[in-house]
Amino acid sequence: MLEGDDRRGESASAPSSQRRTILAGIAGNVMEWYDFTVYGYFASIIGAQFFPSDNRLSSLIASFGVFAAGFLMRPIGSLVFGHIGDRVGRKAALTLSVSAMAVPTFLIGLLPTYQQVGVAAPVALTVLRLIQGLSVGGEYTTSFIFLVEQAQPERRGLLGSWGPFGVAGGLLLGSGIGTLLTSLLDPQAVSDWGWRLPFCFGIAVGLTGLYIRRNLAEPAPAAGAPRLRRSPLGEAFRVQWRKILQVVGFNVVSAIGFYLCFIYVTSWLRQVEHLAATTAFDINTGAIALLLLLIPLAGALSDRIGRKPVLIAGAGGLLVLAWPLFWLMHHPKASLVLVGQLGFAALISALAGASPAALVEAFPRSARCTGLSVGYNFCMAAFGGTAPMVAVYTFQHTHDDLSAAYYLMAAALVSLIVFLGLRETVRAPLA
Repeated sequence: MLEGDDRRGESASAPSSQRRTILAGIAGNVMEWYDFTVYGYFASIIGAQFFPSDNRLSSLIASFGVFAAGFLMRPIGSLVFGHIGDRVGRKAALTLSVSAMAVPTFLIGLLPTYQQVGVAAPVALTVLRLIQGLSVGGEYTTSFIFLVEQAQPERRGLLGSWGPFGVAGGLLLGSGIGTLLTSLLDPQAVSDWGWRLPFCFGIAVGLTGLYIRRNLAEPAPAAGAPRLRRSPLGEAFRVQWRKILQVVGFNVVSAIGFYLCFIYVTSWLRQVEHLAATTAFDINTGAIALLLLLIPLAGALSDRIGRKPVLIAGAGGLLVLAWPLFWLMHHPKASLVLVGQLGFAALISALAGASPAALVEAFPRSARCTGLSVGYNFCMAAFGGTAPMVAVYTFQHTHDDLSAAYYLMAAALVSLIVFLGLRETVRAPLA
């Protein structure tokens, strides 16, 4: 939340300042989601290297378990970085968060394997993932709150959509690097050492984001602004606990849908559909490129027709089409697989584009930063980070190749109920 005169949220920022703000937000999200994407794409190799087992699915579950563990730190990260942002400044929080992601990403690329150092290898991997999860917990919600509060009232949807746009940019970069790597190296080389290269490359992405954020202007606090005397977490749960629960239900379809359709699916296509790694990466990269294109359009559309219609269309579409789209992807023809994943990209872009503005508009300013961050990050920890692990587990025990579709449909139903009960806020003043 921007610390300054409330009127700034209702007026246009200087164009150059607004561009710098957007760029700073995108840079941090690109770095953080690049790493999470790369980890998800190489999860099967990481599982074999750090959690060796006679059962490949057991190794994959363990690998995605560490992926989920990083998400368990996100609620804590929302409090830690929220405190830094409130007490020290937004610039300090944003700079520290991107650093806390870049350094562990680089170190993962250098870690010895289980075969080399034994149990110390998975322990070190888990610690680094926990640090990264802490970082992400302080990053995403702060970035889109800042963007929406800086926007003109009629452009909140479009400006807020730059937050998830940066996430999609990180996904696209990670997918592109994975595609390039699997195209240039043979599978054995990728398994032996090639998987490390994207993690080592992450330090360059992180340094770029750090440079941009170090030159970000620090918003001035409002004159005479009262200091927070109670615990932010205590205040959020005491006053806004119903809205926090609403944020969880609001985001459950986005959390599960995002990680099933753009992280888990590459492993699913290779292990269940037996597609070549290069083909799986090509398809995923194409779908993410479409997601990147549609997110700002969905944000702009929500400014014109309202947040609710766009959100309802996205959740309703996933409820009805999740199984048919997974069925299309459960096919040996790459063209049908691509159509299925493009369908998911179109539906999830509606949720991603309209959500930031809708969430910010629903919360009062006094509890917006802490309340939104806690609710959002709890949802991502409980449902987003665990989605790939749950999908692998249900597939292993049901032997149903399309079992992930039912999980996504249940999530879509929950969020659809929340969306139907929302008050339309597109033209309401930003409290």
